[in-house]
Amino acid sequence: MIEVVTEFPRRTRVLDPVFIPISDGVRLAARIWLPQDAEQNPVPAILEFLPYRREDRTADRDAMTHPYFAGHGYASVRVDMRGSGDSDGVLLGEYLQQEQDDALEIIDWITAQPWCAGSVGMIGISWGGFNGLQIAARKPPALKAIVSICSTDDRYADDIHHMGGCLLNDNAAWNAAMFSINTTPPDPAVHGERWREIWLERLRGSGFWLEEWMQHQTRDDFYRHGSVCEDFGAIEAAVYAVGGWADGYSNAVFRLLDGLEAPCRGLVGPWAHKYPHFAKPGPAIGFLQECLRWWDHWLKGENTGIMDEPRLRCWMEDPVPPRTYYDERPGRWVAEESWPAPRIVPTTFHLNREGLQQKPGAAARLEISSPLTVGLMAGAWCAYGLQPDQSGDQRNEAGGSLVFDSEPLSDVVEILGAPVAELDLDCDRPQGMVAVCLSEILPDGAATRISYGLLNLTHRDSHEFPEPLEPGQVYRIRVRLNDAAHRFEAGNRIRVAISSNYWPIAWPSPRKTTLGIAAASSILRLPVRPGRDEDLSLRPFEGAECAPLLDKTVHRPIDYRWTIEQDMKSGVVTMNQFFDDGRITYNEHDGWTTESTHDEYFTIHPDDPSSARLDITRTERFERDAWRVSSRTNTVFTSTESHFIVAAKLEAWEGDELVHSQQWKREFARNQV
Repeated sequence: MIEVVTEFPRRTRVLDPVFIPISDGVRLAARIWLPQDAEQNPVPAILEFLPYRREDRTADRDAMTHPYFAGHGYASVRVDMRGSGDSDGVLLGEYLQQEQDDALEIIDWITAQPWCAGSVGMIGISWGGFNGLQIAARKPPALKAIVSICSTDDRYADDIHHMGGCLLNDNAAWNAAMFSINTTPPDPAVHGERWREIWLERLRGSGFWLEEWMQHQTRDDFYRHGSVCEDFGAIEAAVYAVGGWADGYSNAVFRLLDGLEAPCRGLVGPWAHKYPHFAKPGPAIGFLQECLRWWDHWLKGENTGIMDEPRLRCWMEDPVPPRTYYDERPGRWVAEESWPAPRIVPTTFHLNREGLQQKPGAAARLEISSPLTVGLMAGAWCAYGLQPDQSGDQRNEAGGSLVFDSEPLSDVVEILGAPVAELDLDCDRPQGMVAVCLSEILPDGAATRISYGLLNLTHRDSHEFPEPLEPGQVYRIRVRLNDAAHRFEAGNRIRVAISSNYWPIAWPSPRKTTLGIAAASSILRLPVRPGRDEDLSLRPFEGAECAPLLDKTVHRPIDYRWTIEQDMKSGVVTMNQFFDDGRITYNEHDGWTTESTHDEYFTIHPDDPSSARLDITRTERFERDAWRVSSRTNTVFTSTESHFIVAAKLEAWEGDELVHSQQWKREFARNQV
């Protein structure tokens, strides 16, 4: 349970809207929470800079978070990005140079205000976590520290677009999300009659981002931009990197700890893609108090003890039955003084014909040609802790995978870090992929996925310069699985499952493939962690707290459905995810009422890669009194052996009048994908 706090050390006030002028004439809309006496007693500032509409889409979490910081002596500043919310301009893409330039001007503007003491921090989750790192790499003098949650340092290798060089289906789904968000209007109560001009400029100018993304299928300059791993030394601000095991973005925490020269701390809990004071799976923690310890140290110069604690703190998950939703994951907090931790020793298991064993068995070649439906129990690549969106029972995947099980464990085995599979492998096609899943088998046979990794086999040596395979040739390939912290219970078994595809996480190869795996010489390395007595004396996290919840009226509650169906005549399998964000009136904004839905269909035939199809429709609706606008976007993604095919449509209405309509149809040559 989260405790709602109503009394704070400092009384606060809210400034909204505040328009921050940018040198090219654009004005960016902000909401600012301040201690009431900040002009007389200036305070440090905390910036969150997002394209997700402060007035509605992030209003709930903003209300829980930013007043809390203000009540403890900070100016908390939430800014709508150029082309979003009530800001001017057009949003042309993600993580652009323009976005960083705007942020630098925002920071300069903040430090020039009479209520600012001169030091600034940045906080954000996902996009806001990305740009915190990116802006820190630009070295604005006032930026002393950031809190980066569920983010990445590598936009190609570890983001929503690609995984192991495989094209993620989230690439098209995420485009569909921003395609829809970019159609949304500013508030006429803020802009007067100018709202229509701003809205139409967005509709006509934001574009269809997937068109640009599909022109960059390898790790080129497009993805190097904004990837702070290109030069970790550019970041001088202190970094608190935070992630969750149920999220798609936990790996960056470990790379940042390893690569940054700046002060850095890492925290990974059981959470999905949410702030840790209200995320599922729990347990939630007093994350806002933890942030205050960070801010007080770096922005106020107070000794909070946070820098005396271990560099890395993680939730070591206990065995659980496989579920697509967990309210909480059992486990305990563990820590390491440094990362990489020299005390964690890779332990090798051989993929023998007889199973997963610590000594090599007889040589053998084992084949797998998976149905294209292997992966249906994978859950979401980026889970939000919804019911359901996490991986299900892996027994459903075993029949289409090459499975290696250990004997029942005689002792507990704990891992912390990235499992790695090294496979001697051949493929019968020039293009192919491999998926490697690590699971724990419970006494009743249920299989809980612990981690997984993907590799586009043409990317076996390089994400920059992929090369086709020579059919039949044996290659030594390395698949790095996602980092994990897990305790395998004595009596349970460890499973490695290998498949030749992983739908609907990743788009399939051009043709169905058969992989040959060399048993005995192929191995799994597990990062086995010895016990650490100091874990028992770790400083406990405080209970979760937040500022008072947003004042709103729910006319229609949130609805979320996830179904999988197979047409037994055609054999086609369809996964449908339907999200209804409900109908909400934001009472603090004079009856501002919103609705949003998205309906996503992922279809495929188990034997035909050319049958793969994504069809995503999203709707947005905004009302106040008699005023109303709405939009509808549709994105369809398909492929042939040689090309990806994208079709899209945008329609927008003012009342019942269609004011904008546009269609796209594009083909992109497949570049070793």
